[in-house]
Formats: sequence, structure tokens, C-alpha cells
Amino acid sequence: MSEELTQKIAKRIRAEGPLTLAAYMAIALHDPVAGYYTRRDPIGADGDFTTAPEISQIFGELMGLWCAALWQEMGRPDPVILVELGPGRGALMSDFLRAAASLPDFRRALRLHLVETSRALRGEQEKRLGRAQPVWVTRAEDLPIGPMLLVANEFLDAMPIRQFVHGAQHWSERMVALDSEDRLVFVDGPESPSATMLVPQILRHSKPGTVAEICPTALALVSTIGARLARHPGAALFIDYGYFPSTLGPTLQAVRRHHPVSVLTAPGTADLSAHVDFAALTEAARASGAETYGPVPQRRFLMALGARLRLAALSVQATLSQRQSLESGVGRLLDPGEMGDLFKVMALVSPGLPPPVGFDCSVTL
Repeated sequence: MSEELTQKIAKRIRAEGPLTLAAYMAIALHDPVAGYYTRRDPIGADGDFTTAPEISQIFGELMGLWCAALWQEMGRPDPVILVELGPGRGALMSDFLRAAASLPDFRRALRLHLVETSRALRGEQEKRLGRAQPVWVTRAEDLPIGPMLLVANEFLDAMPIRQFVHGAQHWSERMVALDSEDRLVFVDGPESPSATMLVPQILRHSKPGTVAEICPTALALVSTIGARLARHPGAALFIDYGYFPSTLGPTLQAVRRHHPVSVLTAPGTADLSAHVDFAALTEAARASGAETYGPVPQRRFLMALGARLRLAALSVQATLSQRQSLESGVGRLLDPGEMGDLFKVMALVSPGLPPPVGFDCSVTL
């Protein structure tokens, strides 16, 4: 399958010329026949990477309680659309709904919608979440109108990015081309004022050779969600690894079996992701009419929601091995040297709603 996808990409390059990095990522990740997310379940010890919900049940439970608090501030609408972008194997939402069951009115009001393109992962989600009667859609734009609560964990990092390189005078776009032996390689396009205009203004005046990344699809998504929240009550929570403020340097990476590999080798067989520019997302969300909070480090957010208290409560009835597993999982989520500081949390809310739990407005990251 990898060779088939490589040849498909090569054929397109011969016909159209070098591809933008965003176009290459879109094919490698989402080709309908051989794309990475199309034909495999990539999550867990036997996959290529592990996410927070797979590490600890407490993560999803706290997301459920966070949304319940927002639901009450929204006036307890019934129904309310509950959305997860990129639900993986359904672990986060399974834990979310278990926590929500402790608040019967909230649980009854929820109408679950999952934004997922992978057939393989939809099958896993059906196994775990079938009793919740989820509705699957392929795009956020396809969600029904109404009050909404949205959660997205490690979703934005997999959206296709574009890279630009500062030349002698202007910026140029980094592309994917073929070398003399028909191997996929990176090349830099011609310098141009138009390429320069696509680089955030705050980053434009840098040294020659500097790389800048942008993610137009993430900005468009956040703008769409922000505009919706400006019209209808609700909130959206984004958790991902990234940076704030905007910064320079390449972050695109490929991971297979939990180890880094070449981005251009064997497309469709490795996860491709890049760090999220939370400053650019904040600007896009505010321009669309939503209010934003954060980003704050994941450790600070989870601690504010009571991660340690929940760990203590679960440990009371746990066996020694279960308690050790619980403590290890929460440790990974909170440890500044692991996920605690690298991962950040950002909230979008409708104008007029109070600051959500977990965000200290007096603190600037």
C-alpha cells in the first residue's frame, strides 16, 4: 500500500508539479484507499502513538465535568449537541459519558455527534459508544444548529500545514517534488511577495533560512466554530501540543511504532503532525466573534479541575496494581517533563458566558 501511495503522489507531481506540504499531508493521511487514517487504527501500545484518554480514564471524566459546568452556565439547554473532533477509539467520550451520568439531567440532554473520516476508527467508536447513539459526520460544517459543547484532543496537530523559508529578499514555500531518481524530496519554491504575505507579520522579519509554519485548515476550522459560538450558545475545548506566542522553526514530524521516521518515506504508514500555533488560533477565533481563554498548560488545567482529587477517590477501592496504574497515568498527564507543559488547553466560548473552569484570566502563559 505504501508503494502504491508513493506512486500515486509521484504521478500527481509529474502532472501538476511540486506539491505543497499541505497537499502531501492530505494525501498521506486521508487518501481514500491507502491513507494513514483510512486503513488503520493508529492509537495505543500496538499502534503508532498514545493519547491522554488512553493513558488515564480521569482525562475524559474531567472533560465531562468541565462541559457539565458550561452547560449549567448556558442555562441547561435540552437538547445540547455534544461534539468530539477526531474521537480516536472512543476512549475520551466513553469516560466523558460515564462522568456525565452522575448528572442525569445533563446526560439526558446530550446528543452525541462525532466528526470522523476514518472508517476503521468509526468501527472502534461504534463498539464503545454505540449505546449513546452517536451521529457521525465528516466535517464540522455538517453539525446541526443549536447549543453546542465541543471537545478536540490532539486533533489540530494532524491538520495539513504549509512551510515557508526566508530567502535573500522574500519568503518561498517548501514543496514536495521528485529527484532525478524519482524519490520524494523537499524543495523550496521561488521567492515571492505573495509567499511573504502568507507568513504571519510578526514572523516575517527573520534571518535567511528561517522556517515558518502555518495551518490554514486549522484557522478555518476555528473560525467556523467561533462564528457558530457567536450565534448560538456553547463552548469548545482544544487540547494539543503546541506553542504560544507564535514562533519560528519547523515542527513537522512523522511517527511510526512510537519512533520518529522520515516524513517522506513510505507515505501512508506513519502519523504526520505538527505543533499547534495557539496564538494564531486565538486571533482567528476572536475575529470570528468568540471569546477565548488560554492557552494554559495541561497540568494547570487538569489540576484546577481536580485531577488529584479524582485520583484519590478512585484509589480508595483500587487494588495495588490498579492504584499504581492510576498514579502512573495521571503522572504522565501532569508531569512538566512529559505531557504537562507541552500540551496546552484553549477554550472558545459564546460572548456573555463567564470564564470557564480551569482558566485563570490573570495569568498569561
